[in-house]
Order: sequence, then C-alpha cells, then structure tokens
Amino acid sequence: MSEWISEPLGNLADFQKGKKVETSPFSLAGYDRYLGAGSLAGGHDGYASTFRSVQATENDVLMLWDGERSGLVDHNLRGVVSSTVSKLTPKSKICGHLLYYYLFLNFEWIQNRRTGTGVPHVPKDLARMLKLNFPANITLQKKIARILSTIDEAIEKTEELIGKYEQIKAGMMHDLFTRGLTPDGKLRPPRSEAPHLYHETPIGWIPKEWEFSVMRDKAAPGDHYLKSGPFGSELKGEHWVEDGHPAITIGALGEGFFILSELLHVGAYDAKRLSAFKLKLGDVVFSRVADVGRSAVIKDDQVGWIMSSNLMRISLDWKQVLPEFLQYQLSSDSRVKIQIRRKVNSSGREVANNETLNSIVFAWPTFEEQKAMLERADAVAGRIIQEWQYFHKLQKQKSGLLHDLLTGRVPVRVEDGEVADVG
Repeated sequence: MSEWISEPLGNLADFQKGKKVETSPFSLAGYDRYLGAGSLAGGHDGYASTFRSVQATENDVLMLWDGERSGLVDHNLRGVVSSTVSKLTPKSKICGHLLYYYLFLNFEWIQNRRTGTGVPHVPKDLARMLKLNFPANITLQKKIARILSTIDEAIEKTEELIGKYEQIKAGMMHDLFTRGLTPDGKLRPPRSEAPHLYHETPIGWIPKEWEFSVMRDKAAPGDHYLKSGPFGSELKGEHWVEDGHPAITIGALGEGFFILSELLHVGAYDAKRLSAFKLKLGDVVFSRVADVGRSAVIKDDQVGWIMSSNLMRISLDWKQVLPEFLQYQLSSDSRVKIQIRRKVNSSGREVANNETLNSIVFAWPTFEEQKAMLERADAVAGRIIQEWQYFHKLQKQKSGLLHDLLTGRVPVRVEDGEVADVG
C-alpha cells in the first residue's frame, strides 16, 4: 500500500480571498465570469472586471467563505473570484481534484466550526486546524480523484436526464389538467378552438364533464380523511433505532416516491405506541412544511409505515378519486400548486394544516377519465422516478466511496507505468 501522510491544509494549498470588483450581467471587454455562490452549483454569477481581481484558473479549488454554505467547493473553474469566496491553489504535495474531494468529505467538520455573530464564516485559522491524511503518491491521488469524478459524472448525467424528462412531463401534465382526454384517448381541442367544450369555474376553465370542489366533498363517509403526523415530542431522535419498523420523515419523501435509503426506523414498542399514525394502502403522504405539497402514494409493501410530524395523510373515497390522480394534482396541476403556495404563505409561515387543504379547490374528471389520464402520465413519471432512484443510489455510492478511498480503508493500487489524467 502506498505511503499515507498527514498535513495541515495550509501546507497543501495557498489561500487567497476574493476581492470586491465591478460586476455586470453582461460579458464586456475586460470582464470575465464572476465566481460567487453560483459557481459552486456549476454556474456563475454574471461577469466581473478583471482589474485588480483575484483570478481562478484550472486546478484551483473554490470554497464559499461566508453564509450557510461555507465549505462547499468546486474545481476547474476560470474567472474572477468574488469577495465571498476563497481560492485554494494546491501546492506540489496534492492534486487540486483530490483536494476538492477532501474538502467535500470534511464539509460537516468545517460547518461545525464556523464563527461570527452575523453571517457565519469558516474559522480564519482553518488552514492550521484542518489536517488531511492522504496518499503521498501523486499518481495514486489522481487515480482516486478519477474514480470519484467518474461517479460525479454519472450523477450529473442523471440530473440532466431527469431535467429533460421533467420538461416533457410538465408540458404533458399542463395539457392533461387543462384539456383532459376524450373517450377515445385524445386530448380535447383547446378552449380557443372549441369553447363549447368548457365551462368557467373559480379555478379557471375546465372541461364541461368535470366537477370542481374541495377535498372534503370526496371524503369517504365517516372517515377522517386528513390526519397530521405525531407531535414532535412523540417522535424524535432518541426513538430512532438501527433496524426496526419503517418511519417516513420529510427527507425520505420524494415527489411521487419514497427514498428508501432515507427511511428511519423505530422499535416495536414505539411502533405500537404510534399505531394511530400508521399508513394504509392508497394513502397520499403530503409534506406540510418546507417543500409543501411534495407527496407520494402508499403501495402494498409500504402499508403500516409510520409518518413523522412534518407529514400529513390524505385518504379520500377512492371510488371517486384515484390516489395516484390526487398525487399528480398536488405535484403537477398548476392551479392546485398556486393555491397551496398562496395559502401556506398567507400567515408568513410555510406550514400547511387541515384548514389549508380544506380550502383548496380541485377539478375532478370522471373516474374513467382519471384512469386514462393516469395511464398517459405514468409513462413519463415512471421514468423520472426510476432516474431519481438511480440518482439517490449514486449519491449513496459516492458517500461510501469518499469515506473508503479518502481514508485508505479500501486500498487503490497503481500499476507500474500507470499515469492518471486528472489535475
């Protein structure tokens, strides 16, 4: 195994904080890409004058110095470094690409040591405080970086594919929720071409065959169709166990699916104590905080899972409204989403409750038309869910690889004469 050495960050890179410079949204003579917080998400923040500026070139590493994202980094960027970003120029002991991944691995460590009473920032003596244990062999460093960049490329391509399918889905869902389908499975003509096929409602024009009402009108008789998760004190950190009864937190709720790797678990005693919050087949699980409206439908193998305090359960009369159709309305019908956004922001707090959901008006196609619309939407939505699941799988793999490769837990061999091609 190659020799590993330990050095403080300051021995591995020179720090240079960005400066305040003239900026512009347009590319001008004497201006270059402006690298601020946006650069850490793969973009840039307009353009900036290169006069007396700090320039980032290939193989430099950028680290956001102020704010909640301090510690996030990116590499291989060229441009003018903003005053909220620091440039780390690697010395000969470590390649820039590997330094990027070491800072990524230590992100939480850096976050936990932020200082400052206003906008927090990473400690000024970070270069001394943070020590990195890394392979001395530069070729090995580059090979490790190449392995990690390969999975990053797969993650990026998957994100691009998701974005492509999301655009396709958005256009299709707009047509479905404004025009619907005729009995022969075709989209109705738009209202501009066939106004006699539509009628006006409080939420806009909808096909004449459709009803409109609040969800309460579609509830099963005698059933509490809305239910919030347990109070925070009933289900908190001390109740989680390594293996047990699945519990859905807001982190495990994707759009239309559950992120299995993010599920938490409770023991048998707590599962029994929280039995009132167990979910049934066809329940729609709804996020009532943060990204309000994110939702998914409980399937056969998820029956009995427990919802956490930040979630709600919606259970209508499924002889009138298909659960999956309601989930699509919550996630893709712009009229519903606009109402949710207005209601949850009216009090200044992004929190939904029973009153919020009871006040939202929905358009209801006939049961048969709901099934036809679902069949059309599922073809694209299924592919998006598949790609999202693959995306989360890749992220989990990356997390494991970061720990295994950057700590030497899993050795990487360099063959005689091997040359890595990353900086």
